[in-house]
Amino acid sequence: MGVQTGIALVIALSWRHPGQTLGAANHITLLRATLVSMVGGMALLPAALPQAATALAVVSLLALMLDGVDGWVARRTGSASPYGARFDMELDALFILLLCIVLWLLGRAGAWVVLIGAMRYLFVLAMQAWPWMNRPLPESFRRKAVCVGQILALLVCLLPLLSPVLTTALLAAALGALSLSFGIDVAWLYQHRSTSIAGRHDGSTTPNPSQGVQS
Repeated sequence: MGVQTGIALVIALSWRHPGQTLGAANHITLLRATLVSMVGGMALLPAALPQAATALAVVSLLALMLDGVDGWVARRTGSASPYGARFDMELDALFILLLCIVLWLLGRAGAWVVLIGAMRYLFVLAMQAWPWMNRPLPESFRRKAVCVGQILALLVCLLPLLSPVLTTALLAAALGALSLSFGIDVAWLYQHRSTSIAGRHDGSTTPNPSQGVQS
């Protein structure tokens, strides 16, 4: 279902922008979406998760590796676009949320771990209440590093390598780093709330304070 929906959205975008092709980078992101949908599919089968945890970690690692490839291809081919960045960003957010749900269903962490994946969506909701949050953020290596760090932490916790104490500590550290990253970006937005910006943004091009973007 997720793959078909993603393909439909891409085709719809192509129709809205005649003459523009999907591009090699977005094809790679779409391939990554297929891998992410496999993680989502397994989340619907909690009884099979314990046996599939290692396979899920491998699939997730491939998806993470492709996350770096699509941005590189976009830069090398000159095909970087706001849509590509948005596509990449939202897929990252969904990927992290699904990994959190899988860890919760596996019993590797309590329900609190879902906060890691839900924070992006809570930020979007907050933009509706506080319009000053609805504006682009400056590029940040810290934001991208936190994104990759989250995914790596979630992947490590998928494998039965860590004790429950270490798993909880690692995930708590990931949540803390994410919260700090969000806090820094929210503080920046608040400080610049009275600064005029060109045009009106509806959130579709606002970089996520926690996720890397394709550029």
